[in-house]
Amino acid sequence: MDVLPPDLAHYTAAHTSPESDVLRRLNRDTYVNVLRPHMLSGHLQGRVLAMISHMIRPRYVLEIGTYTGYSALCLAEGLAENGRIITIDINEEMEPFARRYWEQTPYASRIEFRAGPAAEIIPALDLVFDLVFIDADKTSYEHYYELTLDKVRPGGFLLADNVLRSGNVLQPVTDVDKDTEAIIRFNETIQNDPRVENVLLPIRDGIMLIRKK
Repeated sequence: MDVLPPDLAHYTAAHTSPESDVLRRLNRDTYVNVLRPHMLSGHLQGRVLAMISHMIRPRYVLEIGTYTGYSALCLAEGLAENGRIITIDINEEMEPFARRYWEQTPYASRIEFRAGPAAEIIPALDLVFDLVFIDADKTSYEHYYELTLDKVRPGGFLLADNVLRSGNVLQPVTDVDKDTEAIIRFNETIQNDPRVENVLLPIRDGIMLIRKK
């Protein structure tokens, strides 16, 4: 998934602050015991998420796609005092795995897990978010974006993962799978949306950084 050649990816990771011990163990446990471990944010991307969170100092964060809880922990590092994260995943079985590691940090009480379809949960959230991280089913990215943008404060931020699809976004739409086709549409939607400003960061599999005007 990394767009960099392996030697540059290794150099980049070697010159990035290390994971905490909890994150390192969560990383390894995911790769040993969970299906599709490449879905984990991992060291470099996790430090980017943590850095962005520290820069924003969000009071409320919404994460769509919990997986094993790694990215939620990274985003929690920069929370403002009394800030919290709502993280949504369709698979309720992920919570015990993630919670086991969350409980080993100071952030456990500030991470709220919601199980179920994000498209049903988001409209019922009566909060204004400073930061949203979208990392779930790719065919729903545009829908999640539209559902969340009105819940983000002016000047707030959204992040969307996997927007390079291992470089497959360069292929003709007729030659790609449905997930990649959806991401190509999503990227074009963001690029042409006058409500936001955006930068596509070539980090790991691509992160779209979006600021609501």
